[in-house]
Amino acid sequence: MARVAIVGVGAIGGVIAALLEMTGLHEITLCTRRPLDGLVVETPEGTISVRATNTLDPRLADPVDWVLVATKTYDIESASAWLGRLRRKDTPVAVVQNGVEHRKKFEPYVDAKEIVPVIIDCPAERLENGIVRQRGGASMQVEKGLIGSAFSSLFQGSKARVELTDDFLTAAWKKLCLNSAGAISALVMKPVGVLQDKALGQIALDIVSECAAVGRAEGARLADDIGIQVLEGYRAQPPDSINSMLADRIAGRKMEIDSRNGVIVRKGEQHKIDTPTNRMIVALLNAI
Repeated sequence: MARVAIVGVGAIGGVIAALLEMTGLHEITLCTRRPLDGLVVETPEGTISVRATNTLDPRLADPVDWVLVATKTYDIESASAWLGRLRRKDTPVAVVQNGVEHRKKFEPYVDAKEIVPVIIDCPAERLENGIVRQRGGASMQVEKGLIGSAFSSLFQGSKARVELTDDFLTAAWKKLCLNSAGAISALVMKPVGVLQDKALGQIALDIVSECAAVGRAEGARLADDIGIQVLEGYRAQPPDSINSMLADRIAGRKMEIDSRNGVIVRKGEQHKIDTPTNRMIVALLNAI
């Protein structure tokens, strides 16, 4: 059994809490800014009510064995306020966020060797405060090693698939290729079915092509047909599926522009790779 704190209980944080609840082994603390009357996650296997303590004030938090951060990337500074109280000297911090800069963004707050970068692939939406719909299975990738294995063991007995990889860089950039194309939905304010359109599908391919070029320059091993894989994956989803960037725009929240498309532009500049489509996407989303 482990005491696990989840900082940020949106769609992904909710799914993680449900997976931990599914094991029946852990004491769960949900760290949120607003009170939760409860947390209910509608999963493909049925509805799970998460038994957890809800803590609203970092100053009142008790130390735990694991901290899992599932906030949006633009909330890292506020999330860091929890770490001082939740962590003992060597409590690991699993960073379950979008993008390719998991360690870099948390190194100001946590020793690098205690940061566990996590890539998660799970279609999920927060319907309202305390209610999450998980549309499909949850799979995670973490770096191979002792701390990665310890993270994986947290989910034994759940429906999560946790893969230990010796090439996390590739895993992160492959996920970014997927996420980067999702910006189209946020721009046109329509669910994923909009990518059935031929012209928008071509734009998605251009976005992913630039992302893959930059990722390869960073050292990621990405298939030549990664763009086709991403587009076919989107087109196979239920047409009313809503990604997190679109959900944020609909709700009037800040969007994860920098960690999803902005990072492609930034790192493209470092490698002298032109990224005109992503640059346009970033400019339009920032204007919104």
